[in-house]
Amino acid sequence: MKPDIYALAPAPKVDHRTNRLLAALDSDDFAALEPHLHGVSLQQDQVLYEAGDPLRHAFFPHDTVVSLVAVLKDGRSAEMAVYGREGALGLVSSMTALQSFGRYIVQADGTASRIELERLQEVIGTRPKVRQLVLNFAEAMMARVLQNVACNAVHSVEARCCRWILSMHDRLDRDAVPLTHEFLADMLGVQRSTVSSIARALQEAGLIRQGRGVITVMDRAGLEQTSCECYGTVRRSFERLLPHTYRNNPTPDLRQPRRGS
Repeated sequence: MKPDIYALAPAPKVDHRTNRLLAALDSDDFAALEPHLHGVSLQQDQVLYEAGDPLRHAFFPHDTVVSLVAVLKDGRSAEMAVYGREGALGLVSSMTALQSFGRYIVQADGTASRIELERLQEVIGTRPKVRQLVLNFAEAMMARVLQNVACNAVHSVEARCCRWILSMHDRLDRDAVPLTHEFLADMLGVQRSTVSSIARALQEAGLIRQGRGVITVMDRAGLEQTSCECYGTVRRSFERLLPHTYRNNPTPDLRQPRRGS
């Protein structure tokens, strides 16, 4: 059993409803959860769970992003899902196997609300609206995963890279995204040199600016046009099922031809 590292450090003061799933709950439903929520600090590159680990807590991110990554026997990896303030990791598992499907790794420093899965299960079992919210989130995540399968099969690495940067930008709500070429290559399942070439081209086009361990979004509209249609498709799925997800940036219509196509 792994040590509970969060029990060793004082919990930061957080507003649990910074997470948009928690913010979407009615006051009575949130009141049922609130006593069991605890603020935790997460650090970039921190591993929360490895594949096969028992899941004991769900995390509701506030201003951080956590990726669920498949790690293959040869050491290669690829992102399967990503969680930010629009959702929660471990939430769907609270209703199923209670076991990690892969490695959960933190992409950016920040805070989250944590809850024991046993307590969460109790609330889900007695609060129909909470249960429905969890089911809606599960459906939205399934739509995202299925879209990822299609995206990885048919779209260019450049388009996928832009989509990934935009997804991080949505969740962190700041232009400077903590991101290295090596980490982005791992998430996309490609060589680091491929990402470096794409990032250089995007910078020359004025869409991003590269720094040490940081990519700054300079032209969001340009990134949206260079991205594939999957970015808008996934956003529309979330907005249909979880209308509270995106408050700042309107969902673009990326069904028109992409730039240069």
